[in-house]
Amino acid sequence: MTLKSRARRVGAIVAALALTTTGALAAAGPASAASDVAGPGDSLFVNPHSTTLLAASTLTGQARADAQLLGSFASANWFTSGTPAEVTAAVSQVTRAADADGTVPVLVAYNLPFRDCAQYSAGGAADTTAYNAWIDAFAAGIGQSKAIVIVEPDGLGIIPWYTTLSGEQEWCKPAELDAATAASDRFAQVNHAVDALAALPNVASYLDGTHSGWLAVGEISDRLIKAGVERADGFFLNASNYVQTERLQKYGSWVSDCIHLSQNSWWEPGYCGSQYYPANPDDFSTWGATDAAYTQAFADTGLVRDAAAQAHFVIDTSRNGQGPWAAPAGKYTDAEVWCNPPGRGLGLRPTTDTGQELIDAYLWIKVPGESDGQCYRGTGGPTDPERGMVDPAAGQWFPQQARELIQLANPPLPPQTCAVSYTVHADWRKGFIARVTLKNTGTAPITGWQVDWNFAGTERVTHVVGGSVAQSGTAVAVTNAKWNATIKPGERTVLGFTGVKAPGATSEPLLFTLNGSPCVSD
Repeated sequence: MTLKSRARRVGAIVAALALTTTGALAAAGPASAASDVAGPGDSLFVNPHSTTLLAASTLTGQARADAQLLGSFASANWFTSGTPAEVTAAVSQVTRAADADGTVPVLVAYNLPFRDCAQYSAGGAADTTAYNAWIDAFAAGIGQSKAIVIVEPDGLGIIPWYTTLSGEQEWCKPAELDAATAASDRFAQVNHAVDALAALPNVASYLDGTHSGWLAVGEISDRLIKAGVERADGFFLNASNYVQTERLQKYGSWVSDCIHLSQNSWWEPGYCGSQYYPANPDDFSTWGATDAAYTQAFADTGLVRDAAAQAHFVIDTSRNGQGPWAAPAGKYTDAEVWCNPPGRGLGLRPTTDTGQELIDAYLWIKVPGESDGQCYRGTGGPTDPERGMVDPAAGQWFPQQARELIQLANPPLPPQTCAVSYTVHADWRKGFIARVTLKNTGTAPITGWQVDWNFAGTERVTHVVGGSVAQSGTAVAVTNAKWNATIKPGERTVLGFTGVKAPGATSEPLLFTLNGSPCVSD
């Protein structure tokens, strides 16, 4: 992706000294992307100790296989609480592992005071002072490492005591907050996060841009400008949601255009065309009318589009393969279409190879398979009437939803063509003997292979029979010997190895890959 130079970042920070108390810029330079962090060909970090694989360790059968499969993809790593010291240590653990792997992690900072307006994902720092200390510690955990940071999902979509461009007061009105200062406090908090991350040399940060089924382009553009988007790399769309990628591509380009027009001419965010006008939000074939409106806006202002200078964006494709859920008409007083909707599927796989100048990545920001919360759909609960069960709490593993996401993935997931069993044959205080059995479950021979896994603890392989081993930290890679390089369809090969460990530390690895593709448990 195209990311702004260190010199441009410093210039933007200097320009930001004109911030008002609401966080809006009195005079701002153009929004643009930051230093080179990740681009086409760069790999995103797959956390071998992710919450998904942790869930797999507690499951059996198909549910375990599903969690292992989803854990083989690069989902975001969420940081939602903890003391400053705790978050520094937790972030550092992930970024160090990604550094060793030569990949780029996606980190989510989610700890704003009154996040989600104290709804399903309630929590967050106690106040602005506590939040600023927490986000500074989050940044310290990254240090010189590379990272993509998603800054506060819903942080600009749901603002306490906020009045929109049209003069309407939004629904989030916590009695505990001062109505006169709550909104300006939110912008101050996000601006502080932007600056803390902008001071780091290898971070690409993105602010909440909601999605095309939510705020109009002008409304979210105005909020992004007030939040300091010109000092970040851009914004993210569709976090934890289901909107189709093609709609988000257009919406994001309009938001980028609206910000550029508003910061570099007499144009104002309220003038910006959107998915609601001149387009019809329910008829995607009309969205070309808004495209034309932006072409005219650039002509009227004398500006030209400049992908290198405009705000870039990333899209959450973790669950949008089937688009949003259309609830049965008249069935629910509040269908909560965003909350564990049935029949959804995985979308595009996480990648920085987007082929789009303004789109830096397709990411799995929401961890697919984790619940949105306990959904009542206007009833008294606790049962989700659409699913006939009590949904897991927000962030907990949801086996039924994980199965749907895999079955209905669009594009479909490729079939898994390997199975692995792992058996510990002997275990003593400081050592162990184990066996790994690889099976070719595909239809073509495997000629030449490498099997990879990560130990959960301190285990270290000392000798392998049936291959050659390399280990870095917890990561182990075994390549074939000459005599077992080919595994025919339906056949197996066996590796035996000895290892050393700390007393009582032997544990089963949670994910095996063969030539980079995930294997099922055999």
